[in-house]
Amino acid sequence: MSGLPPGWVLARLDDCCAVTLGQSPPGRSFNTEGNGFPFFQGKAEFGALKPTVRKWTTEAIRLAEEDAVLLSVRAPVGPVNLAPSDCAVGRGLAALSPLGGIDSRYLLYGMRATAHLLARQATGSTFPAVNGHQVRGHPLPMAPLVEQRRIVAAIEEQFSRLDSADGSLLAAKARLELLRSTVMGVTTREDWPWTMLGEIADVVGGVTKDSKRQLDPRFVEVPYLRVANVQRGFLDLATVTTIRVAPERAAALELLPGDVLFNEGGDRDKLGRGAVWNGELPGCIHQNHVFRARLAEGFEPKFVSLHGNTFGRRWFEKNGRQTTNLASISLGVLRRFPVPAPPLDEQRRIVDEVEARLSVIDDMLAAIDGATGRSAALRRAILECAFRGELVSQDPSDEPASVLLERIRAERAAAPPRRRRAARAPARTG
Repeated sequence: MSGLPPGWVLARLDDCCAVTLGQSPPGRSFNTEGNGFPFFQGKAEFGALKPTVRKWTTEAIRLAEEDAVLLSVRAPVGPVNLAPSDCAVGRGLAALSPLGGIDSRYLLYGMRATAHLLARQATGSTFPAVNGHQVRGHPLPMAPLVEQRRIVAAIEEQFSRLDSADGSLLAAKARLELLRSTVMGVTTREDWPWTMLGEIADVVGGVTKDSKRQLDPRFVEVPYLRVANVQRGFLDLATVTTIRVAPERAAALELLPGDVLFNEGGDRDKLGRGAVWNGELPGCIHQNHVFRARLAEGFEPKFVSLHGNTFGRRWFEKNGRQTTNLASISLGVLRRFPVPAPPLDEQRRIVDEVEARLSVIDDMLAAIDGATGRSAALRRAILECAFRGELVSQDPSDEPASVLLERIRAERAAAPPRRRRAARAPARTG
């Protein structure tokens, strides 16, 4: 942060704003109706300017005013946003209220440009965090007040253009995802014969982990697939755990190339989700929440899996079992799953055509993701440029930032001592 332009200074946050560290109100103060303050707990609230779970508190211990900068100080350190209204802040946040006429957006963008420096100071392995001393001492390049306004205007002009481009990219991505669903959903025709999965495949469940028997010396250790490994149309093998089972059990459940996998459930979107096993890991088996279908001759595994991930998605949701928190399909339901039975060469032709089209769509989606990544990098570059004093020109007639900070110090010194008090809920109206 050296080499700042004339008129700039490197200030501490404590020099230019009031820092309020968050603290969770007592549980008795929460309610879901009536008057109160929305409660922001931490990083999960950032992005939409609303708490993801809107809680209200009538006994806010720490209060931030509308447009204060909310800084995540715990797991992770660094994300920032503007408070959309007066609100209570939990222990995962600090509220930064600018002083001396400094625009909250200047402080917001300044923190987005420099918060990575604060994050480096975080301690703690499970929940990395920074303390109040570190937050108050965080350095922020401070431009003259008039130049700050020019910087904010220039940043927002550039970001507005990027927002427009990003919106177009998101719309294109949504259209491609819709096209992907349309392309995949070509595995049904009324004039084809139909059968049930249990009639054309050996369908079995997997192994249940028995922690009490993991030390049995007769057992062998093998990799096994969990629901998280079996995605819709592909396998995620970045993390594959192992399990110890009896040798005969490992042999009976070993996956073979061409096996079609279906998830039992969990969340509703996981019902019947599946992919084809191509022998990626030798000796691999599957857990009890993953079903395996070993097809008879005359059926293409990729065709059956495509059908399961498209037509099957709706069928499993209709025929699955739903409890308060979980959705599932039983082995019996899966065996009754309707499967079209066109000639094998027709199945393979459809698979080849679908894969060719999906390859084009995947290339286009990858290009969109690349453009989105470049947009994010450009935003970072704009902020870095702005807070090095390179985004707008300097005007020698602008009041130096040092004078601004001296005025803030004088105003603080002249202000009467603030008495700490608990914030009260707004008065009920209507």
